Amino acid sequence: MPTRARPLVPTARPGSATAPGADDVDAVTHAVLTASRLLVAVSARSLAEVEDRVTLPQFRLLVVLSTYDTAKLVVLAELLDVNPSTAMRMLDRLISAGLADRQSDPDDRRATLLRLTAEGRRLVEEVTARRRREIATVVEKLAPEERSALVKALTAFSDAGGEPAVQGKEAVLYPLGWSDPPVHRST
Repeated sequence: MPTRARPLVPTARPGSATAPGADDVDAVTHAVLTASRLLVAVSARSLAEVEDRVTLPQFRLLVVLSTYDTAKLVVLAELLDVNPSTAMRMLDRLISAGLADRQSDPDDRRATLLRLTAEGRRLVEEVTARRRREIATVVEKLAPEERSALVKALTAFSDAGGEPAVQGKEAVLYPLGWSDPPVHRST
């Protein structure tokens, strides 16, 4: 009979009587890793309803493409940090699924421009809305002073990591936090 893994025993949480001080890098790292598990779970659940249509890497491509009116393959490959051939295989699948399409560049007939279809844009918006609702449900459980502290801490964390702030209309343009600014271009 196989043995069952022992459940993990949570360690002290930062801020509790037995937790190390907030200046302890290990304690802060542990807290961030724990929070990142929650955010990964939220991300996975938000994609669950569309997992029969797109993989996580394909969804990331859709998100990046959603920040552009049109883009060339080489630009998408750079933004995704993949080879153009990998990006093309992903795009071929998305085009077959009706989520993206290609068209000739009117300025250079040898070049091809890529864009989301209306269905692709709708899919990105629906997944992002599900993710936003689930995060809001978690945030609503925090006391106002905890929310304020969380905003301050996450802003400082993002700043330290070099992630630019995303606010207002840009929050829609960068639904998953990819920080490349939307450039409506065909290069």
